[in-house]
Amino acid sequence: MKTAALPPLAEAEEPSACAIRRGRLRRLLPKGLLARAVIIILGPLLVVQVVALTAFYGGHLDVISRRLSASLAGEIGMVAQLITRTPDEMHGMVLREATWRLGLSAAYEPGAQLGPVPQRPAWNALLPLEEDLHEALSRLVALPFDADWQSDPQNIVIRVQLPSGVLHVEAPRKRLFSSTLYLFMIWLVGSAMLFALIAVLFMRIQVRAIRRLAGAAESFGQGRDSGSIKPEGAAEVRQAAIAFNTMRENIRRFVAQRTDMLAGISHDLRTPLTRMRLTLAMLPRAPDTEEDVEALVHDTEEMERLVETYLAFARGEGIEQPRETDLIPMLRDLAESARRSGGELAIDLPETLRLPLREGALRRAIGNLLDNARRHAGRVRLSTQEDEAWVEVLVDDDGPGIPEAERESAFKPFASGSATGTGLGLAIARDVVRGHGGDILLERSPMGGLRARVRLPR
Repeated sequence: MKTAALPPLAEAEEPSACAIRRGRLRRLLPKGLLARAVIIILGPLLVVQVVALTAFYGGHLDVISRRLSASLAGEIGMVAQLITRTPDEMHGMVLREATWRLGLSAAYEPGAQLGPVPQRPAWNALLPLEEDLHEALSRLVALPFDADWQSDPQNIVIRVQLPSGVLHVEAPRKRLFSSTLYLFMIWLVGSAMLFALIAVLFMRIQVRAIRRLAGAAESFGQGRDSGSIKPEGAAEVRQAAIAFNTMRENIRRFVAQRTDMLAGISHDLRTPLTRMRLTLAMLPRAPDTEEDVEALVHDTEEMERLVETYLAFARGEGIEQPRETDLIPMLRDLAESARRSGGELAIDLPETLRLPLREGALRRAIGNLLDNARRHAGRVRLSTQEDEAWVEVLVDDDGPGIPEAERESAFKPFASGSATGTGLGLAIARDVVRGHGGDILLERSPMGGLRARVRLPR
């Protein structure tokens, strides 16, 4: 049976040029909402203004420039023709009339030669004035000439070669220039700056509301309940703020109801266990039943410990509010408790380390980690690391550790083979630390066993 050949996998997986360009464009775009929104608002406006400016240059300005240049060139051509066709004694009157009636400062130099005609200049790309004047003089004067735009900032010096001499003309630059260009450019730049200012101010108000909502959600996720937030901004942002306040109240109500229910369960379970312990304590001890009674007492104590563990896991310490706390005294106290329980524990701690914490919950979480390490290792080390954003509490031991493939499953409640015995110690610890906005990671310890890395945000 013949089968069709499949195309090489490598060719199918090669990124296209379009995908590469999209990736580059995505990297060039700003990340913040404010910058992106301003680009979205001002982008079309700038495109419209560029189109309007292009149309202005291609239409209105070009027509005006050609007409003004033709007018000036026609007047210069008329003066040149009059100088050529009138007797020498009439030249002075022609020049005076040109100055008075046409506004041109004209002079005639008999017998002079213009010299080589300069090459056509490289025209200014911004304005078409020089090019339009050159074309108009070439068409309407039809004599050798040159135009000096550099010598005088107020006038244009034009020299025309006549058969008997050179005609010098100084024409005001304003004869070739329209003030509407200045007004148009001021309008473009001013309106763009005004619209940009309005857009930035408006979007800052919207982004401020979104940032406040994001900050409240982050604080609530870290167990720092700062209360309801005031809905403000656009309708969608207000709707999101109202939804957040509703969600917050629902969660608080759910936690309160669960805590009340668990308090009742705790009371109901402890009462029969207490009666059982009292009954076992009052039983007569005989040599043949001594061992069985001690086993029952041990089982009852284990049941009480399990009940406390289950309730702590279900409660999640949600009702305790975080407050500014020095972490170091708590860690030293936990280390002393571990030593009194028979463990060999070394510490490497700074003098002080203040964080917003739920102290009771975090004490239980780190206590669980120390108990696990003490039960499964000979030596334990407690230390801290910190940077600008995070504080890390490290619990190292020299025990057998946990294989890398099983470390994440060790956090699951009642996981088989869990180092906590009941399968809840690590689950409770991670639940507490994540309630602070951090996490617990299991790694290989430099001591050869397991390292529990507790990360807490500042």
